[in-house]
Amino acid sequence: MSGMGPRPGVAAFADGAAWRIEIPSVEGPAALRAVIDEASRRSVRVHRISQGSGISMLTDPEIQEMVELGRRNEIEVCLWAGSRAGWEAGTVTPAASAVRGAAGVAAAVDEVRRAAELGTRSVLVSDVGLLSELARCRKQGALPSDLVLKVSVMTAPANPISFALLADVGADTINVPSDLSVAELAELRGAADAVIDFYVEAPGDVGGQTRYRELAEIVEAAAPIHLKFGIRNGPPLYPAGAHLEASVIACAQERVRRAELAIGRLTSQLRPH
Repeated sequence: MSGMGPRPGVAAFADGAAWRIEIPSVEGPAALRAVIDEASRRSVRVHRISQGSGISMLTDPEIQEMVELGRRNEIEVCLWAGSRAGWEAGTVTPAASAVRGAAGVAAAVDEVRRAAELGTRSVLVSDVGLLSELARCRKQGALPSDLVLKVSVMTAPANPISFALLADVGADTINVPSDLSVAELAELRGAADAVIDFYVEAPGDVGGQTRYRELAEIVEAAAPIHLKFGIRNGPPLYPAGAHLEASVIACAQERVRRAELAIGRLTSQLRPH
């Protein structure tokens, strides 16, 4: 069971659900198949998967296979847009979310256009300038009008002004820090209508927080919300490939198990009045 309706007064997705499940770091078709199989085995409804190595690390057939797997299983497939900080020249740039230079932005837009032509309708963005350019392209028809722009945890806004700014720039769904208090999450929710994405268990490189105990309060404060599941002591996976496939698949399966644990706790806590 997942995505149960909110208590009265709590905001919700269009279908009435207060929360949905996202499995991050699903780094290719094999990992997505593993998520689908594990979710079926555990009766976990997965609504979205996200990939972190980048569109450029996937071949056209791999993207097409992921899109088709997502379509058949009603899972949103979200792919990372642009280069990741530290992978290119100029790695001393302090901003972990930065896309370097006008050429970097143009290359990222081209990646997104390629992915969209192959059927992708959701991309993960870490740079505010790139977000603005993708939103402009979407508005002008150069990218599909139904393309979802998701802001990465690498750009996570920690205050309502920053949250509203990202929404105004064009973000549809925004990953926020996992160390925010319930009251601070409520401030973000009051600032804009963009969906909140939240690591219930954050990877170690973005804090490593575990927030299972507070799930009901978090959902009530922040809905509509995607609940995400990292692994606190998980291995680094980016950029993924055959050399890391066993770890990628094992971590994907464990993230589904973490989601099962959270759903069990949440459904026992979050009951309509």
